Amino acid sequence: MPKLLFRSIPCCTFLALIAAWVSAFTLLATGAEQSSSGRSPNVILIFIDDMGYADIGPFGNTEVKTPHLDKFAKEGMKFTSFYATPVCSMSRACLMTGCYNVRVSVPGVLFPNSTVGLHPDEVTLGDIAKQKGYATKAIGKWHLGFQPEFLPTKQGFDSYFGIPYSNDMGQKPARPNFPPLPLMRDDKIVETEPDQSQLTKRYTEEAVKLIREQKDNPFFLYLPHSMIHFPLFASADFKGKSKMGLIGDTIEEIDWSVGQIMQTLQELKLDDNTLVIFTSDNGPAARTAAPLRGNKGTSFEGGVREPCIMRWPGKIEAGSSCNQIAGNIDMLPTLAKIVGAQVPTDRVLDGRDITSLMFTKDAPAVRDTHLYFNGGSQLVGIRTGEWKLFLGGIPALGNKKKKGEALVGPSLYNLTKDLAETTNVAAENPEIVERLKTAAEKHLAEIKANQRPAGQAKASE
Repeated sequence: MPKLLFRSIPCCTFLALIAAWVSAFTLLATGAEQSSSGRSPNVILIFIDDMGYADIGPFGNTEVKTPHLDKFAKEGMKFTSFYATPVCSMSRACLMTGCYNVRVSVPGVLFPNSTVGLHPDEVTLGDIAKQKGYATKAIGKWHLGFQPEFLPTKQGFDSYFGIPYSNDMGQKPARPNFPPLPLMRDDKIVETEPDQSQLTKRYTEEAVKLIREQKDNPFFLYLPHSMIHFPLFASADFKGKSKMGLIGDTIEEIDWSVGQIMQTLQELKLDDNTLVIFTSDNGPAARTAAPLRGNKGTSFEGGVREPCIMRWPGKIEAGSSCNQIAGNIDMLPTLAKIVGAQVPTDRVLDGRDITSLMFTKDAPAVRDTHLYFNGGSQLVGIRTGEWKLFLGGIPALGNKKKKGEALVGPSLYNLTKDLAETTNVAAENPEIVERLKTAAEKHLAEIKANQRPAGQAKASE
């Protein structure tokens, strides 16, 4: 510090600065975020199924009522370039491991008869929290393997309550060849074909119970809702109440669930010591994701760019927004920094710690590149900064090629000027196309060289 500045600072201010520097140095040394009470922070991750970018009020929806999420956003930070993947299981693999699904060999969608799942040797969000003695619970849709060795209780979570895969994978209403839809507690099936109109409420009750039980201890709660995946269900309190029909009803009930959780945190005086994250696994199914192009199953922004809000009073600036590239693959290293745990050093991770984006206004990019894998685990696109390149043309995005349709060449979009991906500017920017293509090839080669196997279920005796 220059001497003139040193002499101009009043004693009380100088002492405050010294205290702040000491606190910052301690944070860097421990890698943990501490609240003013000195307690380790709680973390709640709410993960919605098939919620599109503009399905809630904070991201532009004016047809549904989401007062709790509106308040949540006003008190937290919106991430407007937050990425997931086109479909279910691959998105959860990214979230749990901090890696692209191809790196951990989890396919796009797992079914009840799948014999593979997330390898038990992978380090998950639950494992990260357990390192520091956190109570961990998963409530809702798991979808990373139904066999015993792949369930949440074998993947870093103390307990589990929910449906282990998508809610359309039971005998009702459309898959008579599947086994009955199981509702599980830990590793036991406690019901089959449960009343799905009650799932959001039951998951919420379980979440509130966990918060109350662990109010004096640090906890990590992972709440991946079964809604708003098809088939849609809402309880009697919400069914027929929204302007968007049944899909709106389910969204408004999710909003109610968020309100119940926030109310519980405030009642127990845990609010200031809890980071709450709200996001989704992929874009909307068979619905528009306007103003974005595409929806679930595609790698257009509408299929993979998700609403994301993070709230932590005193840490995250209220009413703020971040447009830097981030995504669910960043959650594992970010959680590790927050709880003071170590990320695994014996394997490659794709995600990065984004706490600088969360806690610092206008922070620079943590990673400026994002890879787009389709549901068949093929690399179909890459984004670097404002530029997004589809490598093999539109039919490679996951949509079926129409009879007689010709494959088109690489498609380039400037997402800053053309968020809806309407104008292909590849012909005007050949050098950018070549640069992104080369980068994509390099990234894919590295992932393939360091690819890890999926878990394989043991043969039944």
